[in-house]
Amino acid sequence: MKLGRKIELLAPAKNLECGIEAIKHGADAVYIGAPQFSARAAAGNSIEDIKTLCDFAHQYFAKVYVALNTILFDSELSTVETLIHQLYNAGADALIIQDMGILQMNLPPIPIHSSTQNDNRDAEKVKFLEDTGFSQVVLARELSLSQIKEIAEQTSVPLEVFIHGALCMSYSGQCYLSQALSGRSANRGACAQYCRLPYTLQDAEGKTLTSGKHLLSLKDLNQTRNLEALLDAGVSSLKIEGRLKELSYVKNITAHYRQKLDEIFARRPEYQKASSGKPTHFFVPNPEKSFNRGFTDYFIFGKRQDIASFNTPKSLGEMVGTVKDLHNNFFTFSGKHQIHNGDGLCFLNEKGDLQGFRVNRVEENKIFPAEMPRLKIGITLHRNYDHEFEKMLSKPSAERKISVDFRFEETANGFNLTATDEDGCSVTCSEPCKKEIANKNQSENISKQLSKLGNTIFELADLQINLSENWFIPSSYLSELRRKTIETLIFSRAEARPVKHSKIQPTTHAFPYNHLTYLGNVSNHYAREFYQQHGVSQMDSAFELSPSSNVPLMFTKHCIRYSLGHCPKLQKAENNIREPLYLFSNQNHLKLEFNCKDCEMKIISVIH
Repeated sequence: MKLGRKIELLAPAKNLECGIEAIKHGADAVYIGAPQFSARAAAGNSIEDIKTLCDFAHQYFAKVYVALNTILFDSELSTVETLIHQLYNAGADALIIQDMGILQMNLPPIPIHSSTQNDNRDAEKVKFLEDTGFSQVVLARELSLSQIKEIAEQTSVPLEVFIHGALCMSYSGQCYLSQALSGRSANRGACAQYCRLPYTLQDAEGKTLTSGKHLLSLKDLNQTRNLEALLDAGVSSLKIEGRLKELSYVKNITAHYRQKLDEIFARRPEYQKASSGKPTHFFVPNPEKSFNRGFTDYFIFGKRQDIASFNTPKSLGEMVGTVKDLHNNFFTFSGKHQIHNGDGLCFLNEKGDLQGFRVNRVEENKIFPAEMPRLKIGITLHRNYDHEFEKMLSKPSAERKISVDFRFEETANGFNLTATDEDGCSVTCSEPCKKEIANKNQSENISKQLSKLGNTIFELADLQINLSENWFIPSSYLSELRRKTIETLIFSRAEARPVKHSKIQPTTHAFPYNHLTYLGNVSNHYAREFYQQHGVSQMDSAFELSPSSNVPLMFTKHCIRYSLGHCPKLQKAENNIREPLYLFSNQNHLKLEFNCKDCEMKIISVIH
């Protein structure tokens, strides 16, 4: 393993404000949606805002990746090509794409990252992408640690994995449920989230096995405990999900993982942060206080049963205690957490449904709700809105500073100031000054004036004063020399910032498969040309162009049968359930198929 491998904490940016705060709170890079064609259609941003974010991030040698990761139609190709040049000129550091047709365009020399929408789950596929010229590959969320390690050992392209946030039910890019049922394509950024609906599960004989449960809804990912293992497996970029999440979420979760990674780096010098500056957080990060459906580390250590959130797709938040006693307009509470006026509390009722209420007033262990809910003694309470925590995050909650050393010396006709930052950028500025011996010692004032860096991105780490005499130096002179030196250093950093230019070149190496079904998501003639050049002899059109009936609409590692304890392979359950199994929700009628060999489940729409 190479010494000092740079590790990237990658945070989401719903908009410009979220992106700036992600950088302030410790992100090494942020990813943000392009004005069009990103896999979160509701999170598009203007070229102007993206340029502003790039300018801010680049001060810290942090990067901005732009998500352009939908499949494209022929009528959109010229628009996309123009947009990519605009993003490059705005300073974007890379594009995250799904559609291989983009590689057939006249592209600027901008690095290209393979979206997880490309279903990157084995070494053969990742090696193909590496040989194609991709600069980074986002792996499928479903991979285990051993699978990630295997891919890393067989490839050299930087690997990116999700470490936190919402989990898609399906392998990304392989879900057509929304398109089939509503005409809203997940591969076009418009997923209708049928996985978050309540369903009734029935067997082949019409027997109801469970009713009104969110059987396709997963808990949220949290790899806090597995960060070091992921790094050791070969991962270089750690990604937080959440381009639709609000500002407080971005602040809290970014700060949490920044602190955890810095703890690792402090004892593992073979890993280093990928950008400059150190954030100071004005709060204690806590992932449980931000939106979450409960947490899971998913399949990182293999098959897990407790990965789903069957009771609710809404945020549970943190478990805070239990109901001790009930009264007419208040209840008493038992727990170690302090409840605040304005908090939002929730609980699961006897039916398993989530109910919530707002706290109006708190007196010691007495909770006075705005409206008294139907509670029971002993019921567990969660807090999904912490009023004081959110109030704290609504204010400036972090600052990020780059350390700099100053050396102040005299010259023949004045003085100069040399500034050297933590990245080794060094500048020297001189100003003439009449020299007179001072009556009082000047070192204290020199130190005071040169240390005033509060409104800049720098903080003073060390100051050396090398003078032959106790010269009188006006405070205004010192302030002007400091200002001029900092301005010059900022310019020098901009010139020295590591910039990767990567021009995708035509390639003809073989794609892993010579036949692409609708799962290949081929939706334009550029994509067809690309795959033909790489040996694919047969291509079906994307599902969005040619919807098919009675084909799998979702491929997932989440198995309902396993989650309910009825897996004949891993749980040795008795085969007392008549298959096939069916899901019902409103007018939707879905059939389940189980591939026990690969431990996967498929979902097929039943057409009446």
